[in-house]
Amino acid sequence: MNVLVYSGPGTTPDSVKHCLESLRRFLSPFYAVVGVDANTLKNEPWPSKTALVVIPGGADVPVCRELNGRGNQVIRDFVRKGGRLMGFCSGAYYSSAYCEFEVGDPLMEVSGTRELKLFPGISRGCAYKGFKYGDEAGSRLSELTVNKEFLGLDIDRSFHYYNGGGVFVDADTYDNVTVLAEYVDKVEVEAGNVQAAAVHCTLGSGAAILTGTHPEFLPELMAGQHSDDKNYAEIVKGLSEHNEERRLFLRACLQKLGLKVNDSEVVRPRLTPILLTSPVPGVVDHIVEGMINDIGLSGEENNLLRATNDTFRLHPIGESLSFDTQLSKQEEFEDPDTAIKELYVCGDTIPDRKLTSYFDIKKYFRFLQENYGSLDTVRAGSVLFYGEVVTSTNTLADKNFAVLKNLPSGTVLAASVQVSGRGRSGNVWINPYGVCASSLILDLPVTYTHAPVVFIQYLTALAVVEAVKSMGAGYEDLPIKIKWPNDIYAMKEDYFGRQLDVNDTEPAYVKVSGILVNTNVMNGKYKCIVGTGINLFNKAPTTSINSTIASWNNIRAENGLEKLEPISEEQMLAKYMYYMGEFFEKFKQFGFKALLPTYYKHWLHTGQIVRLQDHGLVRAKITGITDDFGLLVAEEVNMTSGKLTGKKYHLQPDGNSFDMFNGLISKKVN
Repeated sequence: MNVLVYSGPGTTPDSVKHCLESLRRFLSPFYAVVGVDANTLKNEPWPSKTALVVIPGGADVPVCRELNGRGNQVIRDFVRKGGRLMGFCSGAYYSSAYCEFEVGDPLMEVSGTRELKLFPGISRGCAYKGFKYGDEAGSRLSELTVNKEFLGLDIDRSFHYYNGGGVFVDADTYDNVTVLAEYVDKVEVEAGNVQAAAVHCTLGSGAAILTGTHPEFLPELMAGQHSDDKNYAEIVKGLSEHNEERRLFLRACLQKLGLKVNDSEVVRPRLTPILLTSPVPGVVDHIVEGMINDIGLSGEENNLLRATNDTFRLHPIGESLSFDTQLSKQEEFEDPDTAIKELYVCGDTIPDRKLTSYFDIKKYFRFLQENYGSLDTVRAGSVLFYGEVVTSTNTLADKNFAVLKNLPSGTVLAASVQVSGRGRSGNVWINPYGVCASSLILDLPVTYTHAPVVFIQYLTALAVVEAVKSMGAGYEDLPIKIKWPNDIYAMKEDYFGRQLDVNDTEPAYVKVSGILVNTNVMNGKYKCIVGTGINLFNKAPTTSINSTIASWNNIRAENGLEKLEPISEEQMLAKYMYYMGEFFEKFKQFGFKALLPTYYKHWLHTGQIVRLQDHGLVRAKITGITDDFGLLVAEEVNMTSGKLTGKKYHLQPDGNSFDMFNGLISKKVN
């Protein structure tokens, strides 16, 4: 499930940053906390996949311009049907029935009705005078009394950053509103009987929490900013001293909205060094020489590679490899996007396990060689960049063009943890330990028209499933399938052994792997970056392949069969790389037609009845995939007779979204 943080016009970069960081700490890995624009909220089919929508601070008038009408209608309907919303500061003004901001000030006043009306009354501010846009003149450390009984807290007070927020007028008089917190210091506008700083509002079967303060602001992210402002420094100091109360309040609010919340904040681990190695002689030297020639070295020690998106500190062969790579919490905030990435060049000297305690590189190459027979030339997986904690394997390749240019086809970037993992529609999340994350580089000539690039995602899904099912005798029976076009699903234990109708498969399956393919054109080639995240042995947010194996072993035991062993990360990556390499070579020679029978054997959809949203919700039966351009073929079903009419629809995998929950195929909006 997703948590969508609106990050379009009307929000400030700081407010969005604090929202994303705070919510990820409490909600990862159970939810993907992602920033979205107004276009997404207005046009994408997000409600069925979303638990919470968040409107951060900034200024609410631009948000009105973006979302009034269609956007607010979708959001309000989402809440009414059981969804949840949080609004911080200007997001709270925006979510109230009426906004009154600095009334009487000819330069600052904003007054008027608002469409969401989740709080049915007036949000009036500023609660405390002095606010200026883009300034800290009116900021303060705000002390609040909290509704400990309603929130289930053991604290009486909480302390938040405040800058321009309002008070919820007469909040205690509405039947659908509960006051969560009150300002301690007297507010400077008329508030009614209580000085409501935060409220819980219900609408239909859904709910919203709105705050005039910023419980999502983290003092460690604020530290060092506005260093010449003594008042701001005192605010940060006060927030740091009372950080536990702030955390408890925010966590209780998320729980009150019904979200699954971590017991304590999951602080993003620090980035660890990246190791570059390969058993293929000379290939690592060639890669590094190419990057240096294209980028150049800089810095005091002349060892920095400043690529397009990231800066790498180059550590040459022979330099001591004695760094600490434990997945420990950071003592102070590290911005992973701007932090220098330490790159250790190991060449064909394979690093020892003591340097990578969560992944045995030697064992990985041994498994890879067992599959291929030899590793004397570059094949899929034989050149490895590995980091225990990285930003995103896809980003490291896709956003650093001079690096990507020098990576031979078959290079793989792998990690045990990604702190900025990437998915479709720009989704970003922290993937937990236990997810086998990798990005494989594949080259395809742009003049090669026999097999379009769109098939790469089909190959990848097929390779993941085949890798699991070829681990040995018995693994071929594991109930793991492909959801079109490229997600991998595993059957839930409760459905083992049941005969399932093709139109009723969604409740029985849960996602265990996703795939993202990015393509660049360089030197007459498609440079495809094939990103996969395989839930191998992680405990959340969904099931994993090894937990499916453990459950399947109960069935095997009942039939007197030996149990299947769990799959290690080294085995999984090596086997997946092998099948990806084999399928890719076959694909280049013969196109996807030769692989279609195997793909059909593993997918969920032949004969499934769906509704096509962009064709008037017509009912259609899925009959297959075209072998020339990879289009999904669906044939119209007569609404009265239930028979096929002969009219066919051809749907693009990268232009449509398949919502299995509702049997709905709809157009994607970027």
